[in-house]
Amino acid sequence: MDTLRVLVADDEEAVRSALVELLESLNHQVVGEAHDGHEAVALARTADPDVILLDIRMPRMDGLEAARAISTEKLVPIIIVTAHADQDLMEKAVEAGVFAYLIKPITMQRLAAAIATGRARFSDMQLLRAEVGDLKGALEARKLVERAKGIIMRDLRVGEQEAYRWLKRTSSHSNQKLAEVARRIVALEQRPTH
Repeated sequence: MDTLRVLVADDEEAVRSALVELLESLNHQVVGEAHDGHEAVALARTADPDVILLDIRMPRMDGLEAARAISTEKLVPIIIVTAHADQDLMEKAVEAGVFAYLIKPITMQRLAAAIATGRARFSDMQLLRAEVGDLKGALEARKLVERAKGIIMRDLRVGEQEAYRWLKRTSSHSNQKLAEVARRIVALEQRPTH
């Protein structure tokens, strides 16, 4: 595994220290520690992290607000760390530009998996960005892909990875961009039935 530069933001000292220790055990370099969202946004500008871990509930500026602020300035994989497995929060996290969601308690395996997932989704985003050509369009395309994956997961009763593979295969076989395939799936879902 590559050594990554990681920014950690959590208002609880014990949690932040535990994350730092786990990250160092995974051979990553912690390039910044923030106590709240404002500090995280400022450090994201100067520390040049490869990955950012943000607690969702922090004083002054929560993790979702910080994720939105960071995402408007630079594209970097952001992972939300939280004790709250709330579907509404997860949807808001995706809209805020978050690439993975890590539920506490955190283990080394779960952290490694969340980082791998976040980086994979970030890589997908970069591909979408190359297809679409701009950041706003890439964010919209990513939302479409996420929505289409949800539809496929529900209709085909498959997991997230299989749904994404299905989208990629369909894109390749039809010689269409991934975002266009996703757009068609979402449009079919929204079509009124008579």
